[in-house]
Amino acid sequence: MNIITLLLPYQPPWNWQQLHGHFALRAIPGLESLGADSYSRGFSIDGVPGWLRVTPLPGQNALELRCRIASPAHLDQLEQRVRRMFDLDSEPATIARHLSADELLAPLLLRNPGLRLPVAFDPFEQAVRAIVGQQVTVKAAVTIVGRLVQRVGTPIETPQALGINRLFPTPQALAEADLTGIGMPGKRVQCLQHFAARIADGSLKLDLQEGSAALIERLCALPGIGPWTAEYIALRAFGEADAFPASDLGLLKAPVWGAGGIDARRLKIRAEAWRPWRAYAAAHLWHCYSGG
Repeated sequence: MNIITLLLPYQPPWNWQQLHGHFALRAIPGLESLGADSYSRGFSIDGVPGWLRVTPLPGQNALELRCRIASPAHLDQLEQRVRRMFDLDSEPATIARHLSADELLAPLLLRNPGLRLPVAFDPFEQAVRAIVGQQVTVKAAVTIVGRLVQRVGTPIETPQALGINRLFPTPQALAEADLTGIGMPGKRVQCLQHFAARIADGSLKLDLQEGSAALIERLCALPGIGPWTAEYIALRAFGEADAFPASDLGLLKAPVWGAGGIDARRLKIRAEAWRPWRAYAAAHLWHCYSGG
């Protein structure tokens, strides 16, 4: 295996603390670890394990990606995944120009210029997180996904300083695992394992080749997956710039709407003007909701 270092440039403004905060809140022990200026994780591409460490480079408008990877042939895919994770290909000026036309969003864009859309390393991993996260807090979801990783994930050897010892479970392993006592209601376990089995046997494609609307439709056709989960998967698994989970509590209760909040129907209508950047509007509303 080779250890490779790459520079990943981006267009400013870009805020390490925003991305760091997002991943720190959701980090799965053993799979991911964060320092004040680093994000590390184990991964598998085409069944071959590796690890990566991302560090911001102040003053350079770039991230450093250091990784251990089995084949240079996987490097392009790994680079693209990390660029997507940290939303390095975004054009903040274009997005801000469009969304600032909304009088309620404009102050948020001024307060947090260049706010990005953090995306999961792997679409299947994000879908599992979203299914587990239905009707529970982020903290509770992280605890349960952590149990899944420890129980079903493959061990991996990495430098001790990274604090990483597991890979995320494969679809087949998750579909076949005994999840007794994992901490989820039986119906959600069934939903999760049915989803994993469909991914494992190839009967469900987790991609955007036919567009996000088609993916959302495919996901909503599965038992136990509703529109919020499907929209959230499109947004967080692929960085789909126009995905918008209109029924999300954080979006409905963001302080910009006043003490009473807004209902999902009115929010959906309001959000039509934000196309094709509704996911970035959501990022600002979530940031506002969490006190940012």
